[in-house]
Amino acid sequence: MVVEEFMQIWPQLTKQVRSLRIPWLDQMSVEDRDPFRILISCILSLRTQDKTTKEASQRLFRLARTPRAVSRLPAEKIQKAIYPVGFYRIKARQVRELGKRIAEEYGGRVPDTIEELLQLKGVGRKTANLVVTLGYGKPGICVDTHVHRITNRWGLVKTKNPMQTEFALREILSHRYWRKLHGYLVAFGQGICKPISPLCSRCAVRAFCDRVGMIRSR
Repeated sequence: MVVEEFMQIWPQLTKQVRSLRIPWLDQMSVEDRDPFRILISCILSLRTQDKTTKEASQRLFRLARTPRAVSRLPAEKIQKAIYPVGFYRIKARQVRELGKRIAEEYGGRVPDTIEELLQLKGVGRKTANLVVTLGYGKPGICVDTHVHRITNRWGLVKTKNPMQTEFALREILSHRYWRKLHGYLVAFGQGICKPISPLCSRCAVRAFCDRVGMIRSR
């Protein structure tokens, strides 16, 4: 797949994604674009299923919704609220420390650039990109395992890891695609373009896929 073909399949991809389950963070950001709550939900989502992330985030935000309020919660109370997200004990301390630092050093406002966000402990490029795109509406390309796998399977990029994929996509794609790419490909990757035995018979863009690395499909 070349960039011109990607531009051609975008409407078909958009249409198919509407029939799939959109990631909760993308759904949440439609109603609540608060960058702090998006940041915290991103942290909770790492190594955690979408449904669990949603429920844990909602429990935590019923207790506290701002950086200062979260920083004042005992770590044990945060643990109880976010359980059973992956590494919940570590994340409870991290969430509390993030609230404290943002309240004290940034006046309660989450940084709005990837460079500044990466200075926060525990924040990687995936989380930073999601905060700037979903929280601030700025251009960014969030690359997780789905985005990395699918764009390489298509043949759109040839990269070895998500960071390489992010920078490769930044080079070749117009800004108009950046913000929606992650949400679309997570839904597409979970529902159609699965890691093992993808549902190619149901794929709306299969005619343009190079099927790189594929062994079998359905």
